[in-house]
Amino acid sequence: MLFKEFLLLSDITFIFDNQFTTTFSGDEVSDNYPRQVMSAYSFVEPTATKMPQLIATSARVAEQLGLTEEQVNSADFLRLFSGNSLLEGMKPFAMCYGGHQFGHWAGQLGDGRAINLAEIMTQNYGHKTLQLKGAGPTPYSRTADGLAVLRSSIREFLCSEAMFHLGIATTRALSLSLTGDSVIRDMFYDGHAKAEPGAVVCRVSSSFIRFGSFQLPASRQDLALLTQLVDYVIARDFPHLGAPSPGVYLAWFTEVCDRTCSLVVDWMRVGFVHGVMNTDNMSIIGETIDYGPYGWIDNFDLNWTPNTTDAQGKRYRFGAQGEMAQWNLFQLANAIFPLIDDAEPLQKALNDFAKNYQQQWQQMMAAKLGVELSGELADEAELSLFVEVEDILMSVETDMTIFYRRLADLPDDESLWLTHLNVCFYDEAELSTSYQETLHNWLERYSQLRDRGNRSRQSISESMNATNPKYVLRNYLAQQAIELAEKQDYSLLHQLQQVLAKPYDEQPEFENFAGKRPVWAKDKAGCSMLSCSS
Repeated sequence: MLFKEFLLLSDITFIFDNQFTTTFSGDEVSDNYPRQVMSAYSFVEPTATKMPQLIATSARVAEQLGLTEEQVNSADFLRLFSGNSLLEGMKPFAMCYGGHQFGHWAGQLGDGRAINLAEIMTQNYGHKTLQLKGAGPTPYSRTADGLAVLRSSIREFLCSEAMFHLGIATTRALSLSLTGDSVIRDMFYDGHAKAEPGAVVCRVSSSFIRFGSFQLPASRQDLALLTQLVDYVIARDFPHLGAPSPGVYLAWFTEVCDRTCSLVVDWMRVGFVHGVMNTDNMSIIGETIDYGPYGWIDNFDLNWTPNTTDAQGKRYRFGAQGEMAQWNLFQLANAIFPLIDDAEPLQKALNDFAKNYQQQWQQMMAAKLGVELSGELADEAELSLFVEVEDILMSVETDMTIFYRRLADLPDDESLWLTHLNVCFYDEAELSTSYQETLHNWLERYSQLRDRGNRSRQSISESMNATNPKYVLRNYLAQQAIELAEKQDYSLLHQLQQVLAKPYDEQPEFENFAGKRPVWAKDKAGCSMLSCSS
């Protein structure tokens, strides 16, 4: 396929492998219009933009891709990663997949506003796919325009990089560019559409294949494509499992379960709520993918969801993320069942997910609290401590991030405990005598369990602070960066990028980014309420 309208660049070079498009048959229709597609992908061209402007990059991602600082700052880089130019050998495409959305089968979905620019081989980091989000319509855009606005693009760029530095599996973000075009969006789908600045993010991952990639051919009873997809993913992303066979398929599913389990436990550790855990938003390699209506817990609330679409049912609320991950894995198991033809081992893997999740959650809570478990699983006293602290945190508005950081430096003097933790609370009037007694009693038991053994208080504190970040992408901070950026001021965007690169460090010069959610942000759109267009 020739992209005659694009200027072919030469100053930036990659080693292309184009594994996906050479392995699978593509869409035979070359015209770009919404339709049902029976193949794995469609070739599609990015939409050229009027006046692109590069406003942020990740130096670390660029380095992994083999790009020099000079190349990143070049006009060619901007043209390429805003969708205005191509390199020789690039054949952009959009993938076809399906999925369950909010528990309901949605049929064909696909890359509706994402275009895979290229598949490349890096020198030290293996296979990578470069993907433009917001680069224009594809055959999978349905009634949408395939574009993205600045606010959602800033949130994607900042959060994917923040998650990486938190040590959580995630897609990465190479660049964030303004397009120079306006995009019409109705943020909350309530009839208040307005023009917003358009933007494009270049996302990077070893794989953008999702649970829904397997669900769609399974739903169409296309066993050949289903088998080909599973074999491909195993060979490329799980090569240690060996040559495809029913036993290897089962081992692969088990590992997908394990990776997903670890991922969600990590989300719970830092207070991240994905917001839209549909099966088409679940990565087959266990990465956080598709940063849309996500949110970060300010006051600890297991029932909180940032997604206004989810406000009534709260399907994807903070405390339900493990359960929803298992539900999604069940749908994946249904899709690949024809390859294994035995429900029992698949059910065992799903049951093991629940057991593993509980074990990893207990280990995660122990690490957050600086407590050494007496065994692989918590004993009665330890488990009681973990469950009760969540009840205590929910009983009054308590900042989750600040609470665990302050806990690491809890004074020896019991009379100072409440004063030490006072900064965690959003409303001191809620601190009744009964609550204070409950908290004090818990702290007494906690101190005893924490201090058993031979570890020094300093080592305990250091391990807790390596588990509990001081800096996360608080919703109000992202919104402030967005509002400034919409006025062509990118200073806060760049500051946040710098702060979030060291989330476990004290960084006293950035102490203001570690504060509680301000009063004005509690019910502000973009801070507490988000939609799939966010």
